Amino acid sequence: MSITTEEIESQPAVWAQALLEQDRSVFGLPGERVLFLGCGTSAFVAESLASLRERAGLGETDTAYASEWKPGRHYDRVVAITRSGNTSEVLAALASVDPGTLRSAITGVRDEAVHDLVDNSLVLDFADEKSVVQTRFPTSTLVLARQAYGYDVDGLPDAAAATLAAPFPYDVSQFDHFVYLGSGWTYGLAQEAALKVREAAQAWSESYPLLDYRHGPIAVAHPGSLVWIFGEVQPDLIADIAATGATVHADDLDPLVQLMQAQRLAVALAESRGLNPDTPRHLSRSVILS
Repeated sequence: MSITTEEIESQPAVWAQALLEQDRSVFGLPGERVLFLGCGTSAFVAESLASLRERAGLGETDTAYASEWKPGRHYDRVVAITRSGNTSEVLAALASVDPGTLRSAITGVRDEAVHDLVDNSLVLDFADEKSVVQTRFPTSTLVLARQAYGYDVDGLPDAAAATLAAPFPYDVSQFDHFVYLGSGWTYGLAQEAALKVREAAQAWSESYPLLDYRHGPIAVAHPGSLVWIFGEVQPDLIADIAATGATVHADDLDPLVQLMQAQRLAVALAESRGLNPDTPRHLSRSVILS
């Protein structure tokens, strides 16, 4: 069993532990104007957090890639998400935050460079990973944030465990094209799922906002496509996609459990191609620039 698979299957227990964390201030106090920053997987988590927080009515919330963000707008708090705590672009962004702005970090490691640049940190070291590919750290961050924002997530660990106990529903080797669709906070999950396929399996994957898929991208859907939908979806969209010959996956699982299933797909696809999902080509645990 790969390290990535072990970490995927640890998520029910890790999520349960995440829900015991007491300090939630890094997710933004009610009324604060907040910016979430990240790179790669963490940028997609930041997108989901911003959508969840605004939907909960807790305050204006923006999101940006740390590598692209420049100071300009006023924020009460800037939150950096960085599993390793030493991603170069994240550190550079935090260093340029306007004086007087609260700076927070969500990380998987203690005593790294990011902690010298922030006022407070949430360290989910029990959710850190040995694999280069992120799985349980981003999902644990989202589980805890959803609870902090008032969403009901108490049943998620049990739901994840039950899903892991069931066989995976597809022979992934039958597909050559993977598309993930989401809306609102689940669009960040769709982007993360597509990234997992590219990272672990070096395969053709895409992600789009749910209803935008018909505005062009559906042109490449074909019988070798698996189109995976996060959250709720209208039957007419499913029918339009199915008409291309593509396989459409939609279910009633919580979107984070659906993301866990997408992680399983990426690992299964990698292994079907003779690849080691723990060591993706050209990637390292953290991007550190000279």
